[in-house]
Amino acid sequence: MADSQVQLADYYAKKYPYTFTRGLLKQKRNPSQRFQLAWGLARTLSSILKDQFGATKVVVFGSLINADRFTERSDIDLAVWGIPDDKFFAAVGVITGLNADFKIDLVDVSSCRNSLRQSIEKEGIEI
Repeated sequence: MADSQVQLADYYAKKYPYTFTRGLLKQKRNPSQRFQLAWGLARTLSSILKDQFGATKVVVFGSLINADRFTERSDIDLAVWGIPDDKFFAAVGVITGLNADFKIDLVDVSSCRNSLRQSIEKEGIEI
């Protein structure tokens, strides 16, 4: 990255810390590293969901389960079991606010479409 691009990235990262991250620019160059970072973040989020919100099971699904399908625009899809209804939206708020490099989607399996639940149970990876 040229010096002027680095300076511009630094400026936006300071001005918009929750919507712009310089790290994402670097990760676009290395899909394997981005994939590994996503898995590390998913494991961290799983621990938070279990420890702080009472999740009994967390499963990764979507493009993160297959490195060949994971792109620079891929998000992290997590399905959860066991979070009480009155804590679910707090959990969503916490985990979606932890990292600006990845969009994070959280699905409560007890209230999602049956077809989605079946897909998660068949193809997902428990963490």
